[in-house]
Amino acid sequence: MPALELVWTQVGQVVVESSIEGPRLSGGRKHLVIEPVEPVIGVDIHETHRYSVCAIPSPAKTLNLRVGCEFKYDVNAPTVATVQVRPRSDSTHRLVTERWTTEPSVAVDEYADVYGNPVKRLVMPEGPLVLRYDAVVAVPDESDADALAAPQTPVEDVPGDILHFTLPSRYCLSDQLMGMAWELFGGTEPGGPRVQAVCDWVHDNIQFQYGTSNPLTTAVDVLESRKGVCRDLTHLAVSFCRALNMPTRYVFGYLPDLYVPANPSPMDFAAWMEVYLGGRWWTFDPRNNMRRVGRVLIGRGRDALDVAMITTFGPAAFRSMVVWADEVREA
Repeated sequence: MPALELVWTQVGQVVVESSIEGPRLSGGRKHLVIEPVEPVIGVDIHETHRYSVCAIPSPAKTLNLRVGCEFKYDVNAPTVATVQVRPRSDSTHRLVTERWTTEPSVAVDEYADVYGNPVKRLVMPEGPLVLRYDAVVAVPDESDADALAAPQTPVEDVPGDILHFTLPSRYCLSDQLMGMAWELFGGTEPGGPRVQAVCDWVHDNIQFQYGTSNPLTTAVDVLESRKGVCRDLTHLAVSFCRALNMPTRYVFGYLPDLYVPANPSPMDFAAWMEVYLGGRWWTFDPRNNMRRVGRVLIGRGRDALDVAMITTFGPAAFRSMVVWADEVREA
C-alpha cells in the first residue's frame, strides 16, 4: 500500500488503481478506491501524499455502465492542456475499472481543482494527438432523489463556504435576470416546488437545438434567442435560481439513456444543476426535466467555465469528439 493507512479490523480491497498508462509527472495525484469489508473507524493520511477520501453509501441495486470519451487534435506547437473527463469520487457512482491513454504517449499530471474536480494536465506534443478515457462505473438502479418537499434554506442559514453559489458568474448573469425571476417565480412555493417551476419554464420556453450557441453565449443570450443546448438551458435555470437566493451550482457528466427512449443523436456530455435546499444538494435537470437513472458526475462549479472538458493554452486545433455512456449487459 502507499502511505495511506486505513484503521479497521480486517483487510480492505483496492477496487480501482491508478488509470494512467505511460509516464507520469513527479508529484502527480494518485487515484485509488478502497472498499472496506468492515466499518472504517479512522483514516491516517501522510502529508507527503495527496489523496481524496470520501464515504459513498452502497445502494441496494446497481447497474454497470461503460462511460468515456475520445478527443482528436492537430497540434501546431507544444501546448499545455487540462482535461476534465474522469468522474468525481464523491457522487453516487463507483468506479470499477478505468483507463486513460494518449497517442502518442505523453507525461500526465493529476490534481484536484478548487471545487474538488479531478483534472489531468499534460503538454500536447506537435502533430496529431488522441486523448482517450474509458471506464466502467457502478451506478444506483434508481432515479434522482425527489426534491419536491425540500424546503428553501434562508440566506442567513446558508453555509458560508457555498454562499458564492448565489452570486452571478461568467455565464450565469443572475443579477441581470433578478427582476424577471421574481416576476415569474416569486409567487411559487419556496424550496423544491420553486426550483421545479424554474425547470418547467426553461424546459417549455427554450428550444433544445444543436449549433445555436458558442463558447461566449450567456444565460441572457439564451433567454433572448430562446434556443440552446443542455449547457445553455442549465445556465439559464442556474441564473434564475441564484436570483431567487438559492445556492445553485452547474454540473456536468455522463448520462446514459436508461429507461427512456433512445436519443437518435450522437451521445454527448450532459449538463444539469444542483440546488442547496434544506441542508443538502439536490439534482435538477432543466434540459430533460425529469428524474433520471445513471448520472455519472464529472465536475461541479459556478458555470461551464469551471468545468470545461478540455482547456488548451496554445495552438491546438480540435478535430473530433466521441462520447459514450452505455449499460454493460452480462453475457
